[in-house]
Amino acid sequence: MIKVLLIDDHEMVRMGVSAYLSTQADIQVIGEANDGESGTKLALEHEVDVILMDLLMENMNGIEATKKIMEQKPDSKIIVLTSFIDDDMVYPVIEAGAFSYLLKTTSASDIAKAIRSAAKGEPVVESKVATKMMNKMRTNQVKLLHEELTARELDVLLLIGDGKTNSEIAEHLYIGIKTVKTHVSNILHKLDLDDRTQLAIYAHRHGLVE
Repeated sequence: MIKVLLIDDHEMVRMGVSAYLSTQADIQVIGEANDGESGTKLALEHEVDVILMDLLMENMNGIEATKKIMEQKPDSKIIVLTSFIDDDMVYPVIEAGAFSYLLKTTSASDIAKAIRSAAKGEPVVESKVATKMMNKMRTNQVKLLHEELTARELDVLLLIGDGKTNSEIAEHLYIGIKTVKTHVSNILHKLDLDDRTQLAIYAHRHGLVE
């Protein structure tokens, strides 16, 4: 039997979800809470397999409640069930330790499936949320590439972006041509690019130069 805790400030949502789950032979709703604070208390006091967590609630929102529960019960499987896919909601609660992320437009049968998946250690993420997360991961990866450069390598990249030759870069930075070439080689390797033209394009594409 999968023991489930519902934490949501909308009574109708709790009633609807609870009523459906009560028809499932393998799922038992062992408690309900209408705010993050009381929900966190229940989660910490009882043995719970899966927690359905709303985000916007009084006394303590779902992000903070998730964080507090995960700090004390790091193996908890928390499924966010919300109407929001805003960046300032999605990423913080995922970072806090939420296991799955569903929207309230999700069908009751799919919520039950997500509960079963969570109990087996298999996360389920709403497709729109998954797309946002993938886009953010790609953006972060791009940012990290040039953040790996040293301060001097970044100086060289910016000057390449401004169209400077190796000689001009050497003169501008008061370093030798050989040193400039070494920096360029290192930058190409770190950014996984093939030539200085691509370096210039990279610098402009990511707003490093105007």
